[in-house]
Amino acid sequence: MDATPTAPPRRRRTGRFEITSVHVLAGILVLGFALAPLLIRAGTDEPAFQAATTIFVSIFVQAIPFLVLGVLVSGAIAAFVSPDLLQRVLPDSTTGAICVAGVAGMAVPGCECGSVPASRRLIDHGAPGAAALTFMLAAPAINPVVLVATAVAFAGEPAMVAARFTGSLATALLTGAIWARIGRPGWLTSRPAQHTHGTDGAKWRVLTEAARHDLLQAGSFLVVGAAAATALRLLVPAWIYDTLAGNIVAAIVVCAALAVILALCSEADAFVAASMSALPLLPRLVFLVVGPAIDVKLFAMQAGSFGRPFALRFAPLTLLVAVVCATIAGLIFLGGAR
Repeated sequence: MDATPTAPPRRRRTGRFEITSVHVLAGILVLGFALAPLLIRAGTDEPAFQAATTIFVSIFVQAIPFLVLGVLVSGAIAAFVSPDLLQRVLPDSTTGAICVAGVAGMAVPGCECGSVPASRRLIDHGAPGAAALTFMLAAPAINPVVLVATAVAFAGEPAMVAARFTGSLATALLTGAIWARIGRPGWLTSRPAQHTHGTDGAKWRVLTEAARHDLLQAGSFLVVGAAAATALRLLVPAWIYDTLAGNIVAAIVVCAALAVILALCSEADAFVAASMSALPLLPRLVFLVVGPAIDVKLFAMQAGSFGRPFALRFAPLTLLVAVVCATIAGLIFLGGAR
């Protein structure tokens, strides 16, 4: 019996223009950019409104090019890069496979939304579970798009790029190594391997659909994140920031919690972190390392792809390792709590 899946049926051309979610999002973006100057001028008499509009627009405008580039790269990987390619270069030893999978995150960039199903496909193709999970953590955190976005967002703090890269790579490698020791095959939901073969036309449809899905999902979280950053800047009393600045442990806990709750895309989170200028660099680094590793969105995706028993064990492990690695990287590269 032939188990090869057939390509999805192509939609018939009706000759009519169909409005899709991409057109709606593009229209909203164009309208927002066009109305932003008017809103700012209209709020001249209301300093709070003007400040809120300026902060929100600046975060969104700076982040959206990197977000678009990131989802296009992620879509291309989903369409043209098979998990077989990475599996073929993985060494036989678990330790070697973990190291190669972590470094491969630099060469195979993608956002969190794409790294979870990619790691599931790697496991389905026979790759070691620890190596696949290491790749899942590394790819959205240390790829060139994320590092360039971090350099742009923290233009006056070049050490932030090195600290984020080191903390994120250490998180991926250490979490993979720990999982190789404590993980159990029964914690992962098993399923038959799925092989995807298709024509170039089918691959281009995969690219556009994956990019559209990631853009809409990540764009919505960017709006939420920019709004939250604006609210944090304007609504939170100054004494709270002074308290957090004087209590680095509390600031680290708060920023780690914000990263989990806001669930930002890794291509855009640096601009939100940069807007938290009242906080020291070290807690903001924790925000950047924790976010791509574990958040509420990733927990739901991991539970769906690997099973709830896996997610309930992997999420707290990842959170703990990310906070520790980010803190150590901050102490090394950022000079502590400044």
